[in-house]
Amino acid sequence: MQIPFDLYSVINYSHAEKDWNTIIELREYMWELLLDYWKTHTLFSFNWWFLLITTVGFLVVWLWLLDKSRIIEIITFGLLLSTAAFNLDLIGITMVLWSYPDRLVPIMTTIIEIHKAQMPIIYMLIYQYFKPWKSFIVALTVASIIFAFVLEPITVWLDIYNIHNWKYVYSFPIYILLGIIFKWLMIKLKQIEFNYKH
Repeated sequence: MQIPFDLYSVINYSHAEKDWNTIIELREYMWELLLDYWKTHTLFSFNWWFLLITTVGFLVVWLWLLDKSRIIEIITFGLLLSTAAFNLDLIGITMVLWSYPDRLVPIMTTIIEIHKAQMPIIYMLIYQYFKPWKSFIVALTVASIIFAFVLEPITVWLDIYNIHNWKYVYSFPIYILLGIIFKWLMIKLKQIEFNYKH
């Protein structure tokens, strides 16, 4: 692949012209590298099939278990939480705290199959089945332990997830806080709706 500019001078900041055009050129070059990597290393690999099958599996199980009488409430909780998780993930990637070598699609830097499907589904099931705060927090804590200390190491081992400037223990409280914040927000929104109606 031919580099359309002097990459060394861009990387060597003492000689690089620090302007927006340089950033765009780097982004274009990185997109070419990413797409080439995805086509040659990720597409139809074990990890690609693993992500596809687990994502479809999670969706099927969730649709089967979903309490249809609370569908709007549960999905709203899941969408709010997944949006926050997605944005936090983008921040982490941008700051080079972690990265994802293997993804189902190369067009997003974050791994949407985990942060927009698998993880929110687990949170939504916890939200659905553990209504009282005490049981919700216990279930959330157990899930957060599994997320941070079991699933993250497994995805690192599979080379789906790479840690650069991060530790598993940092993820643990974030997983708990996400669930607590959005359960509290849903309770407040439902109270506002109830008060408005009555």
